[in-house]
Amino acid sequence: MNRPETTGTEPEEQPPARRAATVVPDPEARRRRLSDAATVRAVVWFARLVALFTIATAVFPAPRRMFGGELRSSLGLPPAVGLAGTVLTLVAGVAVLLLATGLRRRKQRAWWLAVATTVVLTVVNVLHMVDERRGLVATIATVALLVALYLTRRYFVARQDPGGLGRSVRSLLEFALAGFVLVWVLLALNHRRLEGRPGWGQEAAQAALSLVGVSGPIAFRAEWLDDLTATIGLTFGVVAIVVAGYHLLRSPEPRPSLAAEDEERLRALLARREGDSLGYFALRRDKGAVFSPGGKSAVSYRVMAGVALASGDPVGDVGAWPGAIEAFLEECVQNAWSPAVLGCSERGATAWAKAGLDALELGDEAVLDAATFSLDGRPMRGVRQAVNRMQRAGHTAVVRRLSDLDEAERSEVAERAHRWRGTGDGGDARSAEEPIERGYSMALSRVADPADPEAVLVTAERDGEPCGLLQLVPWGPDGLSLDLMVRPADADNGVNELLIAELMAAAPGLGVKRVSLNFAVFRSALERGERIGAGPVARFWARLLHFASRWWQIDSLYRFNAKFRPEWSPRYVMFPAVRDLPRILFVVLEAEGFGGRPPLLLRFLRR
Repeated sequence: MNRPETTGTEPEEQPPARRAATVVPDPEARRRRLSDAATVRAVVWFARLVALFTIATAVFPAPRRMFGGELRSSLGLPPAVGLAGTVLTLVAGVAVLLLATGLRRRKQRAWWLAVATTVVLTVVNVLHMVDERRGLVATIATVALLVALYLTRRYFVARQDPGGLGRSVRSLLEFALAGFVLVWVLLALNHRRLEGRPGWGQEAAQAALSLVGVSGPIAFRAEWLDDLTATIGLTFGVVAIVVAGYHLLRSPEPRPSLAAEDEERLRALLARREGDSLGYFALRRDKGAVFSPGGKSAVSYRVMAGVALASGDPVGDVGAWPGAIEAFLEECVQNAWSPAVLGCSERGATAWAKAGLDALELGDEAVLDAATFSLDGRPMRGVRQAVNRMQRAGHTAVVRRLSDLDEAERSEVAERAHRWRGTGDGGDARSAEEPIERGYSMALSRVADPADPEAVLVTAERDGEPCGLLQLVPWGPDGLSLDLMVRPADADNGVNELLIAELMAAAPGLGVKRVSLNFAVFRSALERGERIGAGPVARFWARLLHFASRWWQIDSLYRFNAKFRPEWSPRYVMFPAVRDLPRILFVVLEAEGFGGRPPLLLRFLRR
């Protein structure tokens, strides 16, 4: 989201926000969509219960002694087999418990692994039951789970990361080998602290067994060395299993890119329909697109951390929205992605709610009407004073279509915006090679690009020196939507007010009737908390938002927008279930450029 410089002017009395009908999910559509999910959820919980029961049989004394002693002796097996059987049961139980998460997201590979693990548990339980006439409950439970997995196999269709298997094997070998070598080196360097004179074969066996938490053939004189090697080996073994399992079951995360053919189709849809103020941002080149069966509508999205994050309303014919939404949700099922939508309008939220998603009001979009906008009157005094101050100081602003600039001018504007964004819009000195890339739902991620000839640039200068820039993208045939607002760190306060005022003055000549400004997150909560007579909950929520504004410009962005007396249009975030909200929030912060996974971690996950 855009983050303009603000002057701290208090907003005057505001016009009421526009509100449409309350978004209520369609119960029938919701039941149809969630029927399969309910079946999968039942299987997942059954798998978790079986896993917990299996872990209990390996951990608690009575079943452990029975398995490790009676069964082993009756079969005439050596003592190590009893311990190995206990470890196998424990590992299998933990594996099923972890695989349940993959089953919940309908991952095909998780289903295969769960079936294989359950078969192993079933065989162990059957042998135990035949030999000792015990373990009937465990056998019935694992057989029932196996039957349930088989009967519901058609639900587990989600594809895995194409390179996940290779990365899984590589990670397993790398971490296991690192732990093995480290333990072996410790043993080789501490012969005096070992009983007898173990050979390299015994040391290798000790190092290998330490990876699975099993004691090896070496006896230690120094207890601390025994503890150290066991801890190091088991730590590397656990990390190897966890990292390998993550890569094996990881959902695909394709590198974000918009195919040229899809971009052309999206442009055609945008040209035919009035659409949403965020519609043009579907042309970001780090998004993908899914089209309705007839190609009359599309949903643009980006995949991050297992979440397919769409933004704004579907593009194209409103009547074809359900088809595009269904295609998007089916794509999410096929790839084990959690669907989410950021910043859709109330009409869009209604369409998504009918498809089974829940809605949460996220904030409001500020929209200016070119026909009624004026700097006259007491409510606009703060903006008027800022504009007059800028003009007296020698600031001027020019409004142009991007098509009116030649190639040299476009390159200069793009380079300048790149440099200014590198200073954080507010003075945080950074390298010009590493600009702050913020915005997803209301940002195009490119400046003065020849592919956007209808975009509008508003540039400010003082004594011939550039000091501010706005870029706005088309919103239907007669609207503009703010994409970028940047200025150098040493620019005077009031530059952004001047830019917007000059834009609105030039709007009629450009054929523009409406302009969408920034998106004010939790605007209504801030407004309610400041009213006289606000309740304790409203005041606490407003104070919490003010506190969060120290890091994110929640309050200042609302006040900056409010000073222009806009009409407020509500925006929503859509999500499948409450339990998915933390992960979706994490992804939203990463997409908007305010946090998320560090670059080093991303490189590790994609290597």
